[in-house]
Parts: sequence; structure tokens; C-alpha cells
Amino acid sequence: MNRAHFIAKGFLGMLGLLLSAAVWAHGGAAGTDTDQCKFELEPSHWIHYTAYQPKSYPAEEFCGKLPGAATPTQLVFDYQDMRYRNMSVEFEVTKEPEGTRVFFLPASKHKSGTVNLDLPNGVPEAGKYLIHITLVPDQGDRLDAHMSFTAGTGAPTSTSSYVLYILFAFAGVYGLYLSNAAFKNKVDGLLGKKKSA
Repeated sequence: MNRAHFIAKGFLGMLGLLLSAAVWAHGGAAGTDTDQCKFELEPSHWIHYTAYQPKSYPAEEFCGKLPGAATPTQLVFDYQDMRYRNMSVEFEVTKEPEGTRVFFLPASKHKSGTVNLDLPNGVPEAGKYLIHITLVPDQGDRLDAHMSFTAGTGAPTSTSSYVLYILFAFAGVYGLYLSNAAFKNKVDGLLGKKKSA
């Protein structure tokens, strides 16, 4: 088997490992749930939360850490339980630890099962915030659930981005290896030395 064929097979194997690792990183094992943006509103009754900052970070989804402050922000809640569609639900966002109200949506029924909270100016400053979700039943006690998030943390480069950078760099070097005879000879010479050592 020649070296180019060996390197091509190694590259395809690495690509397969990287792609399979990315798939498994989102859960993988049967029966596990690694969704960090899902929280229990009541025992065994869940709601899913996603945050967007479309002007500053288009096409990015966030959960517990919002990179920007004072930028338009959307908080989206999806009921994962049909029962909430017929219940009045109230939403409030407060700055902590002061408890200062930043946003309030009075109790209403959301038949679609999705609630969008639009904060046109986002949250006023970097820091910790608390989302209060209050079930307001026709009869009985109100139930208040909380979810915290931080804002103004900046957008760190994720490890998956680093993996992509490495993959592109490896692909560039491999392309250079295939297209440049002098570079190919140098690499083959180095591999030949390592092989004989």
C-alpha cells in the first residue's frame, strides 16, 4: 500500500471519528437526557428554554450564559407538556441579587405551546438574572418556578470550533501534500525516517 493511499485512509478515519464524536457529544447513550436548557416546571413536567441575541450573535442559540448585555434578546419557551397550553402562565425576568424587574408578561394562556419574550433592549447590564415562570391556575395555589442565567459573559470559542479549525488545518495540509510534489517528498522523507527508526 503506498503512502498517499495510507494517508488518505487515515484522513477519512479521523474524519469519521470526529463526526461520530460530535454526534455522541449531544447525548448518545439511550435513556440519557443531557439537554441543559430543559427544566422541571412541576415534578415530571418540563419546559424547554432557548435564548437568542439576533443582532449581536445571529444564528446562535444560548441557554444559561448569554454573551451580550444591552442587545436585543429573545427568550423562547416551549412547553413539553400539553397541559400548560390550557393554563395561564406569567413570565418575569429580574436582575439578581437586587430583584429589580427587567421584563414582565402578565398571565395568559399560550395555546401554541411556545412563548416568545422579546426584550428589545436586552438586559441592562452584565450579571446574573432570574426567570420567574408562574403557573396561575383557575383554582388553587400559584406555582412559581425559577431559572437563572448570566448575561454579558462574551462568546467564548467552543471546543467544537477548535475541532473544526484543526480539521480544516489538517485538510489544508493534506491538500498541499497531494498537490505539491516538493512538500510530498519532504513528508514522505520524514515518514520514511520515522518508519526506519
